[in-house]
Amino acid sequence: MSSQVLVEAPGVHRVEAHTPREPGPGEALVAVHAAGICGSDREVYQGNRPEGYVRYPLTPGHEWSGTVRAVGAGVPGALVGRKVVGEGFRNCQVCDRCHAGETTLCTAGYEETGFTQPGAMAATLTLPARLLHVLPDGADLTAAALLEPAACIAAAALKANARPGERVAVVGTGTLGMFAVQFQKAVSPAELLVVGTRRDREALSRRFGASDFRLNDAEGPALPDDFDVVIETAGSASAARTAAALLRRGGRLVLTGIPAAGADGLDPTDLVVRQLEVHTVFGAPPDAWAHAVRVFGAGLLDPLPLVTHELPLTEFPQAIELVGADDPKVGKVLLRP
Repeated sequence: MSSQVLVEAPGVHRVEAHTPREPGPGEALVAVHAAGICGSDREVYQGNRPEGYVRYPLTPGHEWSGTVRAVGAGVPGALVGRKVVGEGFRNCQVCDRCHAGETTLCTAGYEETGFTQPGAMAATLTLPARLLHVLPDGADLTAAALLEPAACIAAAALKANARPGERVAVVGTGTLGMFAVQFQKAVSPAELLVVGTRRDREALSRRFGASDFRLNDAEGPALPDDFDVVIETAGSASAARTAAALLRRGGRLVLTGIPAAGADGLDPTDLVVRQLEVHTVFGAPPDAWAHAVRVFGAGLLDPLPLVTHELPLTEFPQAIELVGADDPKVGKVLLRP
């Protein structure tokens, strides 16, 4: 019997029987191969996701990969049998921001797979076919389940616009940080520094292309301040300040982490006087998804070393606890229907 996770309310869930929803016009039915868990899924379960960004009861799962099993009217039949991943933001397609390609800024309001719409912690997922990105036939679907966070970092990489020969740094060594290293390595930087708080992430950082690794330690040697581009992925206000401090005058900063509300931010005087170019990322628009899928298909993105646990849907609460554990042996956790 196929099953799904249903979070009825914060801290209350059950694993129940799953009935696939047949695709309507413009939709596709996908057999889910794997669904990743990140900190936002933990927020959904614990009930501390910001108001308006979750709707209970809910089947979570915004990071996923799978195979198209059926399509509705108006969708090419050739899509059936293809390996796919899919965008999460359910944008309206008609507002000015959607027409500009900035679908994560859709003015019709926030709707996203796994948060306000049924997600992929189930045997199947039915969603608008326009959100799908087709993978190469030989793609590893376990690795592809991580392409949602990769797409968010692809958005950061596009905004950073690092050019060959520039000096680049990444702050943060989690899943997003390791993807940032790989995207930046692909543009042939003169130097690629990773700054983190855990020495055990140095080997993986270098494996993915880092030329140097430094601990963000007040008692250690001072960090450099002459990088052209810095991407922050750690999600703390202190990491954002560290990232800004790494830049040369006129350097480019991209922030992807979301610190706790009310945290002290960057010094506006410093930003103005040093003429820093600051960008932020929340989610991934279509061009970032397409970029992530291309880079993955070209073999320049290797998500598999980040996966440390694969569990059945019935172990959802254990998976949530793993994600919140401060354990260097825990990386990316996947649920398998």
